[in-house]
Amino acid sequence: MAVTLVTDNVLAEGLKTIQREVDAAFDSLLPLPSDPRSRLVEAMRYATIGGGKRLRPLLLAATADMYGVDRDAAVRAGVAIEAVHVYSLIHDDLPCMDDDALRHGKATLHIAFDEATAVLAGDALQCFAFEVLGDVATSGDPFVRIELVTTLAVASGHNGMAGGQMMDIAAETSSFDLSTVTRLQQLKTGALLGAAVEMGAILGKVPHEARKPLRAYARDIGLAFQIVDDLLDHEGDEEAAGKALRKDAEQGKETFVSLLGPERAREQARMLVDQAIGHLATHGPEADLLRALARFIVERDR
Repeated sequence: MAVTLVTDNVLAEGLKTIQREVDAAFDSLLPLPSDPRSRLVEAMRYATIGGGKRLRPLLLAATADMYGVDRDAAVRAGVAIEAVHVYSLIHDDLPCMDDDALRHGKATLHIAFDEATAVLAGDALQCFAFEVLGDVATSGDPFVRIELVTTLAVASGHNGMAGGQMMDIAAETSSFDLSTVTRLQQLKTGALLGAAVEMGAILGKVPHEARKPLRAYARDIGLAFQIVDDLLDHEGDEEAAGKALRKDAEQGKETFVSLLGPERAREQARMLVDQAIGHLATHGPEADLLRALARFIVERDR
């Protein structure tokens, strides 16, 4: 019980801190210009400030902290990956995609502003992410900066999140088996989660081969995260989630829940989290936040 309480405290403090730091960074890095671009930047700020769990920045910062990385550098890299995540949500919510009206308990960007502004805000946030990573303020080492840029680019594009989104669109008219659904989610959801851990290690100048256990950890929590998302979509509360639920079933998409059933899916998520924590066995207390994050993934209610 005492260990669980300590873990919960570590996670609660970690989430509270990173949410405050990321909001402050977006506020500082996205000042409103005094010309007609202000509506675009206002939309970018609406989408990025004061919403979301900041799971990806926290994964990045928690990994970076294990290797003594400067906190400001970790937060800047976390802002970059969160900007990509937010841009994907803006575009995902558009009428041409999922046509959602609610995100994080408030109107989606194209509802609060308009579709054209939402498209531009998503585009601009994607560019903003790489602008932040390419700045010497993130790292004075050009090799670190280029590896950060490359890692996030691969995780965001056709070999990552965007490719997974294309597979998700195809799922509306195709019947996917478990291996295909797994691949879809490894790209759509898992790629950015994996990039967050990888980028934290890059900032810490951990050699590529030495990152294998961290990659395995990220792979397992990425799948567990999506399984829990499917469970929440299947049986969760829309008010608590702050978004529309049960859309996958309405669209006839195969999910981990539809293929495995709720109980087997839940067991699989727990097994993946246990496995992820096992990959951190060579680390001591410095990895407690990563362990707590893994457990949070299967215990969250939204």
